[in-house]
Amino acid sequence: MAKYRKLGRTSDQRKALIRNQVTALLYNGKIITTEARAKEVRKVAEGLIASAVKEADNFEEVTVKAKVARKDKDGKRVKEVVDGKKVTVYDEVDKTIKKDMPSRLHARRQMLKVLYPVVETGAKKRDTKKVDLVDKLFTEIAPKYKDRNGGYTRIVKIGPRKGDGAMQVVLELV
Repeated sequence: MAKYRKLGRTSDQRKALIRNQVTALLYNGKIITTEARAKEVRKVAEGLIASAVKEADNFEEVTVKAKVARKDKDGKRVKEVVDGKKVTVYDEVDKTIKKDMPSRLHARRQMLKVLYPVVETGAKKRDTKKVDLVDKLFTEIAPKYKDRNGGYTRIVKIGPRKGDGAMQVVLELV
């Protein structure tokens, strides 16, 4: 018996399809797809969530000094004239950052291998912003499933597709 479903595609197409659907599932919380695809996507998604749950609290908070540009009341950078040139004025600030431990860093990189980058688009081109899906996994999804041993997703059948009769399902995070 095969270890995975081929889904009628070549290996690169199949990998791209699964990556795309896992990314959509974790970003939106649920997707509608065929039953065979959902079962394959479920394997990958549950693995990612399990590693996020395992490594959720594996970091240390470190205080570092950072240079930040001084800003005026309008939010624009303050500039001074030094030797005939305009130079931005910087202040030193203490910032607290999360520093991943080695195993969490490895888990983060493994997740980045699977997940595609997500960009939220706004009404205008300048309103677009990147969504850190790995951070969402660690901060929002993992704490929700901390006390759960697997079974992070649910498959609900919604009936056959009109065109080819393939069984449609909703794959959602529990």
